[in-house]
Amino acid sequence: MSTILAIDDNQDNLLVLGAYLKQYLPSHRLIKAQSGSEGIEKTITEKPDTILLDVNMPGMDGYTVCRKLKKNSQTKHIPVIMITAIHTDIESKVKGIDAGADAFIYKPFQPAELISQIKVMLRIKKAEDRLREEKETLEEKVRERTRALENSQRAAIQTIARILEIRDPHSSGVQYQIAQLSEAIGRKVGLAKKQLEGLTYAALINDIGKLSIPTDILNKPGKLTNIEYNLVKQHPCSAYKMLRDLPYPWPIADIILQHHENIDGSGYPDGLKGNEILLEAKILRVTDTVVAMLSHRPYRSQYSLDEVLQELKENSDKIYDAQVVDVCIELFKKENFSFLSKEKYELVS
Repeated sequence: MSTILAIDDNQDNLLVLGAYLKQYLPSHRLIKAQSGSEGIEKTITEKPDTILLDVNMPGMDGYTVCRKLKKNSQTKHIPVIMITAIHTDIESKVKGIDAGADAFIYKPFQPAELISQIKVMLRIKKAEDRLREEKETLEEKVRERTRALENSQRAAIQTIARILEIRDPHSSGVQYQIAQLSEAIGRKVGLAKKQLEGLTYAALINDIGKLSIPTDILNKPGKLTNIEYNLVKQHPCSAYKMLRDLPYPWPIADIILQHHENIDGSGYPDGLKGNEILLEAKILRVTDTVVAMLSHRPYRSQYSLDEVLQELKENSDKIYDAQVVDVCIELFKKENFSFLSKEKYELVS
């Protein structure tokens, strides 16, 4: 059963409309409102299938009511038939259509004209409702597929992280620390959710390019030769080649490619500087350094937190982005940031 709302300040007009509908559309429900504000309220609460709207009403006329209904996301899809006995010129009809009316009827009208217009509007409403339902169903399926794809992508990234840990047991848990600190800084600098996700996952696998480097070089206890160091410096490029063609919704390949670039252009592999470097890569540049210095390595002992923060201060706006450095120091000094174990840390999602 369809519902029809009649909005008219004249009670006699409402009685006539009720009689017509009872005679010609007996299976339809009629509700009534005697002012524009009451009509809007009942439209929102009752969700009628069609509205019969008088133009000439005190306080809020039909044009104003129609505009308000068509601007409201809850009511804009409901067809409106405007009815008037006052304005019969073409300008008034255009004004009604501009206000959003779907049809316009002049009094006095024949019952057949009114009923045919109502039937047309009801068919339109039914067809549009069906289209919206189909669209919503399709959009939900797309969202489900997107969620499934992103979950698969996240699982793949975590698998890569586990592979990196197996290959280099000394780094076990380190990548999760980089991800935690990156996420914390990313939140403080106001990264959008997608950016934050991309940063966190890039941080988790930022060393994937080191799979191309022999482990005896990575774990060498002494100083690297120039040839060995140049080989190590290729790991961002190697990572980029591994990741660039994967259909991730985040620019992970670019973030990792740039995470050894320095603000003053002295970094590698491309010597980028300043705004040429992604903000996510600037954050990863700092967090990778912090966690690396706080960790023991075969060729050196770990640094103290004060030594690490001093390194950041001394090279702020040279090697490291000044804003990122300030946020990082604030996290440790003022907010007592500490790392969770990889088992307790939940990746951003």
